[in-house]
Amino acid sequence: MQEREEEVSRRKFMGSSAAALAAAFAAPVLAQDRPVPRSADHHLPNEEQPLRRNMPIENESPSSVWAPETDNGTVEPFWYSFSLAHKRITDGGWTRQVTSRELPVSKRMAGVEMRLIKGGVRELHWHVSSEWAFMISGSARITAVDAEARSHVSDVNAGDLWLFPGGVPHSIQGIGDDGCMFLLVFDQGDFDEFSTFLLTDFMAHTPKEVLAKNFGVPESTFDKVPKKELFIFAAEPPRPLADETREASASTGVVPQSMTFYASKMPPTKTTPGGEVRIIDNKNFPITTIAAAIVRLKPGGLRELHWHPLSDEWQYYVSGKGRMTVFEAGAKARTFDFQQGDVGYIGVSRPHYIENTGDEDLVFLEVFPISTYQDIALAEWLAHTPSRLVNEHIQVGEEMLHAIPKTKVVVDPA
Repeated sequence: MQEREEEVSRRKFMGSSAAALAAAFAAPVLAQDRPVPRSADHHLPNEEQPLRRNMPIENESPSSVWAPETDNGTVEPFWYSFSLAHKRITDGGWTRQVTSRELPVSKRMAGVEMRLIKGGVRELHWHVSSEWAFMISGSARITAVDAEARSHVSDVNAGDLWLFPGGVPHSIQGIGDDGCMFLLVFDQGDFDEFSTFLLTDFMAHTPKEVLAKNFGVPESTFDKVPKKELFIFAAEPPRPLADETREASASTGVVPQSMTFYASKMPPTKTTPGGEVRIIDNKNFPITTIAAAIVRLKPGGLRELHWHPLSDEWQYYVSGKGRMTVFEAGAKARTFDFQQGDVGYIGVSRPHYIENTGDEDLVFLEVFPISTYQDIALAEWLAHTPSRLVNEHIQVGEEMLHAIPKTKVVVDPA
């Protein structure tokens, strides 16, 4: 009898202990599940920022200050602005850069903004990495010579682009009435625009007797070679294009594949009510080792949810404003706001979208350090996976899944 009473007491104790333990574990879960109070004007006590703030930055970054509720975890910053970059100014123009030093996540690519006055020259030079360029405004004359001494001389205008392979010497000169401005992208994250191989440096640091022997002229010929780099300098405008092309191509001819692509004259690859996209890769620009997309979103338009399975993506925002969320494995997501002159970077296979949040068109560049463009859209994936299987995952109804277009949309309307 006594043994039975002890067994009953022991069971009661264990039952009550288990219940207490379960309640203890449930308490923090319930606390975590409580909705976070939020207000449209952010006036609630848990939202207030009583200290003085940098309002210009906060006003430009609402998605960081008041992040969407779907943002979660730690995601390395993928935004930087050329407006924060050091600008080097000379008599012929200016330049500034965003590299992995300014934006650490940008491991495979770097970018440079450059402005040249009319006649302004980016000195004859070369570098190890390939150079992909997009003309933002004005007009420029570009020159290059390949390993077979074949030349390339062409004029480019706003919206056009070029590709100089790594190691190929080249130059850029402003020829528009207001010169030109352009973007350069390099397939090297730690590229440094201020440390390239320059013609003047090469000549100034080679003994005169060696130069004389190399060219078969007197040493005095090189007395006026600059002792320091020219880098970007003011000069006379170039001669007519036909004359310079003829002179440069004498004996050896021109490069077999053009280094210029006239994207300003290219029809869109895809057009929808939400905007348009132009894709430039080795399929239509054979020499390129850097693929790109020029995207235009109308107000409210969306660059659909997608990712790039082959490489990282480097972005440049040409005009307008928008926001982008990047998703990382482990339920992590972060949103940044972007506007003209900003740079974005997305690691390989990271899902993301870009939305136009302004009242004018948003134009941006997607650039990749590979020769062929490729992406996978979320809608495309779901549309070509058995609908029952998909619905068992996300519970949206098979009718909705059947309505997803079977072809790539790229740009969605507002």
